[in-house]
Amino acid sequence: MSGESLLIILVVGLIAGWLAGLVVRGTGFGLVADICLGIIGAFIGNWLLPKLHLNLGRGIVPAIISATVGAIVLLLILWFINRSRGSRWRPR
Repeated sequence: MSGESLLIILVVGLIAGWLAGLVVRGTGFGLVADICLGIIGAFIGNWLLPKLHLNLGRGIVPAIISATVGAIVLLLILWFINRSRGSRWRPR
């Protein structure tokens, strides 16, 4: 993997994690958490969207959208898990 590819993955992860944090909770989670959330969300989005027969195309913008959708799904799953444990964290 080249340095350029790694930089693109980190930028897409950061943007997607930040956007998902805005949508679900109303604020970002911090630089490292946003990047991790976006990268994991990209894996979820790349798996989930084809299952739903959605093709966004190629490029950086579709990658960000896919990763953001996956990150939102991940945050909602985490919210449901924490909700069952009695946590106070709630999406806005």
